[in-house]
Amino acid sequence: MTLALSGTADALWKQKVKTNVPGGTPMGFLEKWNPSNDLERLRHEFDDLLERFGVGQAWPAASNRPAIESSIDGDKFVVRVDLPGVDPKNINVQVVNGILTVTGTREEKRESDKPSLFRCEIRYGSFERSISLPEGIKAENLNAVHHDGVLELTAPMPKESAAKAIKIQVEEKKPGSPKKPA
Repeated sequence: MTLALSGTADALWKQKVKTNVPGGTPMGFLEKWNPSNDLERLRHEFDDLLERFGVGQAWPAASNRPAIESSIDGDKFVVRVDLPGVDPKNINVQVVNGILTVTGTREEKRESDKPSLFRCEIRYGSFERSISLPEGIKAENLNAVHHDGVLELTAPMPKESAAKAIKIQVEEKKPGSPKKPA
């Protein structure tokens, strides 16, 4: 029996290759590799394979990590956490030593005790997600709003964290010149 996974190295390489304009020459572009993305994709493919054989999910509560994005939007720092179906009363947000942590629970709501499920991909139970806050962000300035299944946290960016360009002088070392003392 041969098992072909869609996430093979060759397939991934082909997905990430672009062609240069006139000559059609292949030109790859760099993308930061994140092993957890590959492991998550493999886990989903493995779950699908087991499901085809009627086994069900291999690890039902393994990936209860909500999707998260953080950005700087003008003069504010923004974090969005995807929490569909989570009651805002079940969400806890805290900052300890510059680490923002969002925890909570997604409760399962069923109308009968013995449902006839054909497929179950929704994760229930507790979740936790943590990220480091940029330097200078104060926890007391964070504002949290839950709307349409998305928790949005905002805080003003400190003025001193603005990007500064620092010019570094480069000296040319001439061959045969003595070394400068440190």
